[in-house]
Formats: sequence, C-alpha cells, structure tokens
Amino acid sequence: QVQLVESGGGLVQAGGSLRLSCAASRNIFTINTAGWYRQAPGKQRELVATITRGGAPNYVDSVKGRFTISRDNAKNTVYLQMNSLKPEDTAVYYCNVQGSRWVGDAFNAWGQGTLVTVSS
Repeated sequence: QVQLVESGGGLVQAGGSLRLSCAASRNIFTINTAGWYRQAPGKQRELVATITRGGAPNYVDSVKGRFTISRDNAKNTVYLQMNSLKPEDTAVYYCNVQGSRWVGDAFNAWGQGTLVTVSS
C-alpha cells in the first residue's frame, strides 16, 4: 500500500508564501503523473496543478504565475510552492500520485490533506 504524507500547510497572510510537500512511501518503483488538488468549504475538489514524469507542469488558470509544482524523483516527493497567496486560495490541499511499485503494477494514491488558510 502506498502512503503519502503531506506537510507545509498553515495560516498565512495574503501576499505570503507556503510550500507544500508530499512524500511517498519508499516502496515506489516509479511515479508517473503527480498533482495537487484543493477543496474549499462548500465547494467541490478542484485540480490545482499536475506534473508529468518528465517534469512538465500544468496549472489551473487561477494559480498560474503564483504557484509552482515540482518533484524530486530520488526522494519520491512532490512540492507545491505557493506565492502571492490570496484569501480565495484557502482550502484543504491534497496531493495525488499515480505510479507503480514494481514493473506491471499501478496505483493511484491520495494524501490525507493539509489545510491552507490565507487571511486578508
């Protein structure tokens, strides 16, 4: 079973920065696509950013130019650097990792979520 451990959430003032981390358990052969999602109170979960195995990022329009997704394949870790935070960025952020533990395997795992609160 693949476990993802998220960290880095917290309370920050508008305009501030946070860096989220998502570390996968060691029994990973490879990570393919990874991404960050968020869910604000009373709203559906939405995609924030994804990154391919080769490192190509993709962002939802509302975070372009402010957020940066990255990955460290050696550490099986995915990051989300969030700058110029706005109150509307307040949400629980979840990481998602798709990959394999061995050749021929496939998994789709979710983190437990980390709360980001941006005060005005």
